[in-house]
Amino acid sequence: MPDERQLSIPSGDGVILAGEESGSGPAIVLLHGLTGTRRYVVHGSRTLERSGHRVISYDARGHGRSTPPTRTRAEARAAGEPSPYGYRRLTGDLAAVLDSARVERAVLAGVSMGSHTIIRFALEHPERVAALAIITPAFDPQTMRGEDALAGWDALAHGLREGGVEGFLGAYDLERLPEPLRDTVATVIRQRISAHEHPEAVADALEAVPRSRPFGELSQLATIAVPTVVVASRDEADPRHPLAVGERYAQTIPGARLLVEEPGRSPLAWQGGQISRVIAELAARA
Repeated sequence: MPDERQLSIPSGDGVILAGEESGSGPAIVLLHGLTGTRRYVVHGSRTLERSGHRVISYDARGHGRSTPPTRTRAEARAAGEPSPYGYRRLTGDLAAVLDSARVERAVLAGVSMGSHTIIRFALEHPERVAALAIITPAFDPQTMRGEDALAGWDALAHGLREGGVEGFLGAYDLERLPEPLRDTVATVIRQRISAHEHPEAVADALEAVPRSRPFGELSQLATIAVPTVVVASRDEADPRHPLAVGERYAQTIPGARLLVEEPGRSPLAWQGGQISRVIAELAARA
């Protein structure tokens, strides 16, 4: 877009967040998921800008072109400090982005890790949130998160550290997906992981984010009082983001609308044009 502006935003513990903004009008802020970059929310769609919105997106700490924290995860643990990749830090980064952009109130759209971040932000700063698009949430506070449940994330981190993109892909377990989707998912994974300037920081995040709790109890979501849409995926195509979790979120948040793709279709979350239209409709309600 001709009016696209690059952003470089200082946040806490030495992090510089890389981002961009384009368009004009009411603000929409996009937050990607773990191992993604700012591209992986609306996947290059410009529908939101064309519909009269100012769109702000940024790479999460240690992802894409954003810098890692000053201390690694291991160094922070040794010093008795909070995780540099926990949701307290991620929520602080979102506040820094809004402050830097001089945005008092925005529509927030987040995928997976980004969805948990915007929920925590809405719980802590409800006056700054106009609406929420919660896309493929995965955190379930009712589920015990023992080391066995976290082993898959640790394997991905180990694969990335030891073998780079192919090491990560080898640990991903594509066999869990329907056979027609495997080649497409493998291609997207290679593109996503190759986009990171600091893969060791992404490995740190893979170990830390799944161990962090964005909120304590599901009942807290009942206090959210802004227009909300929850976009969930069916388990066959996206087993890391269970459909049941999205359903519970939508049932708990007052007035929330649940959207799921038709059986046998690609997940809505993978379709930038459709997700953009969902966010635009939500912004109109706000």
